[in-house]
Amino acid sequence: MWPDGLPIMSFGPTEPIQFRRVSNRGSLYFPTTSRRSRRYMLESVSLDHLRMFIAAADEGSFSAGGRRLRRAQSVISQTLANLEAQLGVKLFDRSSRSPVLTTQGLALLAEARAVVSRMDVFKARAKGLSDGLEPELSVVVDVMFPLDQLTCAVAAFQEEFPATPLRLYVEALGAVLQPVMDGRCAFGVMGSLPTAPAQLTRERLISIGWSFVASPTHPLASLKGAIPARVLARHRQLVLTDRSELSQGKEFGVFSSNTWRLADLGAKHAFLRAGLGWGGMPVNAIETDLANGSLVKIAIEDIPNANLVMVMSAVFRTDRPPGPAGRWLIEHLKSSTAPRARAAKAKRAR
Repeated sequence: MWPDGLPIMSFGPTEPIQFRRVSNRGSLYFPTTSRRSRRYMLESVSLDHLRMFIAAADEGSFSAGGRRLRRAQSVISQTLANLEAQLGVKLFDRSSRSPVLTTQGLALLAEARAVVSRMDVFKARAKGLSDGLEPELSVVVDVMFPLDQLTCAVAAFQEEFPATPLRLYVEALGAVLQPVMDGRCAFGVMGSLPTAPAQLTRERLISIGWSFVASPTHPLASLKGAIPARVLARHRQLVLTDRSELSQGKEFGVFSSNTWRLADLGAKHAFLRAGLGWGGMPVNAIETDLANGSLVKIAIEDIPNANLVMVMSAVFRTDRPPGPAGRWLIEHLKSSTAPRARAAKAKRAR
């Protein structure tokens, strides 16, 4: 029997539960159980219990917590008493008019929030998957794509699809297309390789400026006017390369037989500034260098500066178009250019 005359409750098939008093106010008792029964009781803790616990703690009272969840105060009070009995831990001190979290309750509150949060993420991801959302989005981006615009698009993607993991690769030339063709990436962003196999679909994203540059200490920097190809051929050209088979044997914008081939755009940038050769770079990557004089533009005969642009395109397998998250990111990679363009236009107007 309970100390106040109520019958003993039974948890599990055979073991009766003995109770111990933990509060003189409200006749609150906790069960004294065996390890087996304790495990049974802990497993019966539900998300509904945790949500009521969080609401009561956040609102400062059982009645306010009930209003937040649209539940009666008596339901909140009884549920939390049951939860305390199941956990064997006193969550609230009821000795004053309003319940106050105990030290143990405060410690478990953080754990309860984490459990409920993870369940919300779980449900959101399950709903997305049932709607056709990709379980993970893998994308490969050409190293030439402006990093600030990529970062802007990815930040917006995180807000729109918080439960979708993103796997991002940065490559060049044919190394952008290979993982798309192999099915390892949902889509790619290409630019440095001007052609794509027929089984891939291309969508134009943006155009970026392109310039041939050299260090001011390089011999080509002292030449006036457009430089003939025969003169360029006398000097080492720094050329971007990759490790894929799709670009093997193909040359794009190479004017000299004296070349150093680099698989990293950052290394090429550093070598150009060090005067180790001349070569082409995306304008967005060298704006600061052009402004402070650490790099200078060189004009090439028969190539007007106005035509030096590189078209960046989204590319994906025609038989495997991107899902909702991939399609959203492609569209945002297009639209993310608008704020930058408006800012540049306003700057020119001033």
